[in-house]
Amino acid sequence: MHRISVPINFQYFKTILPGIILALVFCLFSQGINNLLAIEIFGTPKSPISTVLIAILLGILMGNAFTPRPGMMIGLDFTQQYILKLGIIFLGIRLSFSDFVKFGSIAIPLIIICILGVLILIKLLIKKVPISSKMSYLIAIGTSVCGATAIVATAPVINAKKTEVAYAIANITLFGVIAMILYPYFAEWYFENDALNAGLFLGTSIHETSQVAAAGLIYDQQFNDPETLNVATVTKLIRNTFLVLLIPLFAFLYNRGEFKGQKYSIFNIFPYFVLGFIGMIILRNLGDQFFLSENRDNYFWLNFIEYLKSLATVFLTMAMAAVGISININELKSMGYKPFIVGLIAAVTVGIISLIYIETLSDFII
Repeated sequence: MHRISVPINFQYFKTILPGIILALVFCLFSQGINNLLAIEIFGTPKSPISTVLIAILLGILMGNAFTPRPGMMIGLDFTQQYILKLGIIFLGIRLSFSDFVKFGSIAIPLIIICILGVLILIKLLIKKVPISSKMSYLIAIGTSVCGATAIVATAPVINAKKTEVAYAIANITLFGVIAMILYPYFAEWYFENDALNAGLFLGTSIHETSQVAAAGLIYDQQFNDPETLNVATVTKLIRNTFLVLLIPLFAFLYNRGEFKGQKYSIFNIFPYFVLGFIGMIILRNLGDQFFLSENRDNYFWLNFIEYLKSLATVFLTMAMAAVGISININELKSMGYKPFIVGLIAAVTVGIISLIYIETLSDFII
């Protein structure tokens, strides 16, 4: 009798487990702090600081006070890359397919305008601030599309140096985290409980997918408005898919139409978790059609939906704790100020473009 070999790499699982557990501990601890602030200190049903925001601030504090062991960082990196994407996929259970189409059709013109605005701005800025053209391309695509993922995917086709990639990613991380913390409260104040406009703003003005999801979750947790999280997530995921178009465009602009031997593959850069998000939307709609019609027992289905919603929140909070732990403030300080000036202006500009569009053109589209 032969044993059946199961193709599971238990050694890899043991390697990533400590970092994942650390992120989960930070998530649970952040929820405990949130409850303590609300009940014991402020005497209110809800803390003025959301669980996600506590998680990333706590992560930054602990990650810079104590240097994480290299073995721990493997699991934290796994949490940032895969558990984050799983949390975003699970967010799809909150949406109907008609909402996805509605939000997407509204968001696409705004996304295009924001991308074009940042590209033009960066082109003008590099004439005034002396940074390399490669660095400017990396900051431009990171700001306008999807943060570090866009930077890493673009670097090979323009032959960017490792130091330029590191500078650009640090740039995106710094201003993206600042926007993630401030913009939910600004959006609530500026748009006065308008979930659609607040979601469009968060989805276009914040750099990373994780940062947008966290900002939307902060908004939901603090202002009881899940639709803002839904709009922001859909907007950001559609924005991510523009990477497929912009990388060959950047390669063309930088190399004057010649790829110089660099291979470009859509399959390598396409954000496949977007398909998972859409698949979860389809699952939700099929489930609603089956379980919520003809007087069927819907207890299981409704509890399943709530379970996935809770998992999405836990996974995103874990990911943001991992992001916080991974941010090294000393490294950011050592990278010089000129690229950060460009990054700051680009970050502020994309937010301003988003606000102007929403204020002047949304009435014709919504």
